[in-house]
Amino acid sequence: MGPWEVILLLLCMSSTCLGQAVEGSGSRDRTRLISGRGSINLGQRWGSKSPLMNTSANLTEITSIKSSFEFRTLDPEGVVFYGDTKEGADCVAGGPKLNDGKWHKVELRSEGVFVVLEVDGTAALVLGLHTNPEDCNLEGKMRLSLGGILVRELELLNPLRTEMDGCVRAGNWLNLSTPWEIDVNEELRPCFDEIQKGSYFPGTGLALFNSSDFPAKQMDEGGAEVKIQGHSSEWNGTVLSLTGSQDKPVLTITAKAQTAELIVTFGTQTATLKLGPHSLALKLSSHAVQVELGQQQLSKLVDVTHDWVTMWNKGMVLAFGGVPGDSDSQWLEGCLSLIQVQGQDVDLDWALQKHSFISSHSCPFSP
Repeated sequence: MGPWEVILLLLCMSSTCLGQAVEGSGSRDRTRLISGRGSINLGQRWGSKSPLMNTSANLTEITSIKSSFEFRTLDPEGVVFYGDTKEGADCVAGGPKLNDGKWHKVELRSEGVFVVLEVDGTAALVLGLHTNPEDCNLEGKMRLSLGGILVRELELLNPLRTEMDGCVRAGNWLNLSTPWEIDVNEELRPCFDEIQKGSYFPGTGLALFNSSDFPAKQMDEGGAEVKIQGHSSEWNGTVLSLTGSQDKPVLTITAKAQTAELIVTFGTQTATLKLGPHSLALKLSSHAVQVELGQQQLSKLVDVTHDWVTMWNKGMVLAFGGVPGDSDSQWLEGCLSLIQVQGQDVDLDWALQKHSFISSHSCPFSP
């Protein structure tokens, strides 16, 4: 796995031009100041390419071209830390695989014409810079940001999903005493004490996909299949819904923690299964739906009014965590350890729409 696929750490001194700075990075009358040394949850700006927080300093006041922090994630890609000079006119990038859910000490520093990335005390990446000595003047400002970039995404050399479900702590940013600037209305969420793999739904919002992005086979070849791994007894709320062109849910699967039941509604039909330490499997054929929860299996719920596989392939709204457009929907609270549709692992960062409070790749640890 290459450096761009896991962690993006940018410290821009003088190298290849990537693009122009993003305009309108904020003004002080709309920001508040926080310390960068405590724990900071980066995973709360889904759908926004702008950073979670920023700071800047005059280059003449910087005594050490070095930043260090501890970092933890299970996310395979995203932006952690960005820095540049000359408003994004020159940049360097790189980083190793760190998405194992453990805390790692990361240090990024400049050593002459090299930028060194050190992880847990070992140099993981050294990049040489071909510089023009005339460009090496320490003038102007250096900008730093967390959880986003300050150049246009189209100017990146490789495509990247910039959202990062991860946390940083114990930060020392170029030895700057200036605290970070954050939007005055931004609600900072705490980091989980310990994490495990999965997608965590906190009881707020959902994640939407188009079913046609996961083409279904015809009935004699299996139809459409959705599998969700996890401890179903720890779920509460709507796990999955499927909505057709009439904006009414065709299928809903809802966990009721109080009664320990999983309620499946298909059209006008309703059936229940018992929650427990089980994973969920759904199979949709042309005229029926089959649901399994561990060793429990519902009799097929049949509805011949439509060809559901054809509707799936034309495009239906596949939602995890609730029913789109339904203000009375009971949003899911719980961890979905793994989501698969048509045998493909589903990354919620690639949803058409996702609530920012949903953690795409990490859940609070549950023994």
